[in-house]
Amino acid sequence: MGAHAPLGARVGAALLALLAAACGDTDPRPSITGFSEAQVRRALRMSPLPPAPADPTNAVADDSRAVALGERLFRDPRLSRDGDTSCASCHDLALGLGDGLARGRGEVPLARHTSSLWNLAGQRWFFWDGRADSLWAQACGVLESPLEMATTRTDLLHLVAGDPALRAPFEALFGALPAEVGAERFPRAARPVPPHDPALVDAAEHAREATGHQHLSADGGFIHPHQRAWDRMAPEDQEVATAALVGVAKALAAYERTLRSETAPLDRFVEAVRTGDPSGGGALPEGAVRGLNLFTGEARCHLCHSGPLLSDLEFHDLGLEPAPGFENDPGRHEGLDLLRVAEFRGDGAWSDDPEAGAARLAHLPEHGHGQREFRTPSLREVATHPPYMHTGALASLEEVVAFYSRGIGRRERPAPAERVIEPLHLTPAQEADLVLFLRCLTSSAAPPTLSAR
Repeated sequence: MGAHAPLGARVGAALLALLAAACGDTDPRPSITGFSEAQVRRALRMSPLPPAPADPTNAVADDSRAVALGERLFRDPRLSRDGDTSCASCHDLALGLGDGLARGRGEVPLARHTSSLWNLAGQRWFFWDGRADSLWAQACGVLESPLEMATTRTDLLHLVAGDPALRAPFEALFGALPAEVGAERFPRAARPVPPHDPALVDAAEHAREATGHQHLSADGGFIHPHQRAWDRMAPEDQEVATAALVGVAKALAAYERTLRSETAPLDRFVEAVRTGDPSGGGALPEGAVRGLNLFTGEARCHLCHSGPLLSDLEFHDLGLEPAPGFENDPGRHEGLDLLRVAEFRGDGAWSDDPEAGAARLAHLPEHGHGQREFRTPSLREVATHPPYMHTGALASLEEVVAFYSRGIGRRERPAPAERVIEPLHLTPAQEADLVLFLRCLTSSAAPPTLSAR
């Protein structure tokens, strides 16, 4: 139809073209040789990785000044009680933002494997058991946990107020600190100690043996030394110290939000398929394409590892053999209870948008489905941070695939009704293809904030 055709005819032709495009009559649907339409849709949903979702409960979540301060704090060992451990000690870029250990080590050996921080901001809940609802709440928990960084909010206040390189950017973001931060108003090692504090029982026993009744209340209950120091503070000074902890945590969270994957071979493959190349532009080797076929089809990996993060953001019991000494780790079941009483929830006094935080928490289940459910991690960058699982028991991707395929490392079921994943019974060649696909989820480059300094 020429340029001089009547206007009505030209408009009608344009509308027909739009309708044809909407119905898929002009361009063929994206396809991959040997994949069903459902598998192709699942593959297309895996890419691209979107920006981290907004966190309205943290007003500085995407402030470049907070990112810079957070990175400085991330590398600062003074955030720990012993002065030797920084966040980067356990989340090392060279180890895939993990620590390379089967189970984490803070002040003591921990029950669970250290999670990688790659793309963590895209998760809905934090820690393996989901006991925090934001990155900054997670950071608060790690900083004050007697088992991990083991610092206190008054110690953090002294650190930030006493170091001009930290104080100036902190005050620019969170407001002025007291001119003088002396031990009289702000005693060292002071914090509120919740009833579920992980070291409370051991500390109580030690105090009774060492000091008799010095730390007992009038009714004979144990009062942790941190709590005793906290109780001596004026309420307004307690608020100042808590604001210091929250500010440090929100800056750390701003930095951690930048730890996002760049383009991986899978992303290049999906983009080529989306633009009409059923071969994926050769971005994946043939074995990895077969692995993707298994992942989205017969092996059913997509049921828990879907979307751009390759995670359903939920909790599952895989039937994994528990870590020695931690046979009764309750996982999500306890995590829900801890989240309900958490001091730093998104709907609480320290949230920058309690209404948004409340919306996230509105539909929490009453209980986990079972006693041993743990968060589904993202599979992006998975090849960079062995070992695997919440116990760290599987040393390689080959072992992970063997676990799902042959049940190697599974515990015996204590009850027939327990919800666990059944073995897939893949062939050795299929297992190798799945491993090769998982290795194609690694970025070609680290984010700019992780460049050498």
